[in-house]
Amino acid sequence: DDGRAPSGKQQHQLLFTLTITINEDLHRRRTEPVPPSSNASKDDDGRAATAAKQGRTEVERERKEAEKRIIIATIMSDDSSTSSAESAVEVEEKEAEEITDLSNSDVCTKYQEASKIVNLALTGLISQCVPGAQVLDLCKFGATIIDASSSKLYNKKVNGVAVEKGVAFPVCVSVNDVICNNSPLGSEEMEPLKAGDIVKIDLGCHIDGYISVAAHTLIVPEAADSQPEVDEEMGNVAVAAYNAMLVAAASIKAGAKNTSVTEIVNRVADSYCVNAISSVRMHQMKRFVIDGVKEVALKDPTADELEAGEEKVDECTFEQAEVYAVDVAMSTGEGKPRPSGVHRTTVFKRNVEANYRLKMKNSRYLLSEVDKKFPTLPFTLAHFDDERAAKMGVTECVSHGLLTPYPVLHEQKDAKVAHFKCTVLLLPSGTSRVTGLDMPGYYKTDKKPDEETQKLLTELAEIAAKKAKKKANKKKKKKAAK
Repeated sequence: DDGRAPSGKQQHQLLFTLTITINEDLHRRRTEPVPPSSNASKDDDGRAATAAKQGRTEVERERKEAEKRIIIATIMSDDSSTSSAESAVEVEEKEAEEITDLSNSDVCTKYQEASKIVNLALTGLISQCVPGAQVLDLCKFGATIIDASSSKLYNKKVNGVAVEKGVAFPVCVSVNDVICNNSPLGSEEMEPLKAGDIVKIDLGCHIDGYISVAAHTLIVPEAADSQPEVDEEMGNVAVAAYNAMLVAAASIKAGAKNTSVTEIVNRVADSYCVNAISSVRMHQMKRFVIDGVKEVALKDPTADELEAGEEKVDECTFEQAEVYAVDVAMSTGEGKPRPSGVHRTTVFKRNVEANYRLKMKNSRYLLSEVDKKFPTLPFTLAHFDDERAAKMGVTECVSHGLLTPYPVLHEQKDAKVAHFKCTVLLLPSGTSRVTGLDMPGYYKTDKKPDEETQKLLTELAEIAAKKAKKKANKKKKKKAAK
């Protein structure tokens, strides 16, 4: 009556009432007897019969019209109900939209669990780095720890879908002047480790796409229970890289800029008379994204490097609830990495924005497997059952931009390289470093950092000591309670 369209519920009520009324009326008119006329003639009887027939025809016509009205009303009601249902679903979806940053406590927990696995894998790998160990076996060992540890967590399906977890970055073991990304295939032979080798371990784990990464540098000892001998150059570069990682991690906080972190890293490198590796960058990480848009350069590219194609990192500001991989690699050499002419590139990542109709069968096999198993995160060719087909198909995939390679990089011969990496969470309470092990005690140096860096390092050491003391006290209380 007020001119407004009836609601879905009101339409259903009107439809039900209309249907009952029409059916009752039709039934009544069909069964109502025609009153007989005692004095009626045959002509009257004929006219009465004709009238009755016309009446039944009229009733049938009204029945069909009523059915049409019912069908139209039903359609209108269904459309309205569907529209209302769709609107309700949209509202529910918006309300239930998943929060994927650190403002969600469950996300924080997943980062913490992935970080524990990363540190566990690093610790296990360090114990296996002894003379005679094979690089391939070490890579497999690290991946096994990650897969086995993550398989014990989050096994309950979410909306009928299993939670993804496992290796986020392939386990890479790079020796001596090789800087990073060395993850050999089973068909390739490498020299076993020997005492005095400089070993860089790099790996990552994710729980439900929330990634934690870390890297560590060690010297292979003569025996598992002995301390390796470290020369002055190695001590300088290892201490420089580790301290640069610590101060960079502490400097990545809400409101700070990436350029200030680059300045700090350069200052540390200068203090220890070493060079930061120019191509290594720190990255923001998001769910299923290991190299986000925000980056931090270890050092700004020179004019020659810019001319050669090196890109300058855009300035950005860090924000709360973000996650970063703090990646620092330093060298006693020039700090200019070169693609390895000896080691095959085996680590790649799918470029999700690129598409191309591949011609080779092996290329199509490889891309199909990548899209199924590694649609977003880096992988190694060693993960594929048909290694030969993967090796043959990767060239076409890379040439058409479908896969992004992580080439094995190395420094100049006899240069000493150190690589340390950690993951930091920008929480409301401050920046929290959740991965990365302590620097081995056998790295020594006589060089000192600048005053500002030394002050920050002292503060960080005091904070770490307090945390360690608090942790020790908790353990004592637990033992006493038993």
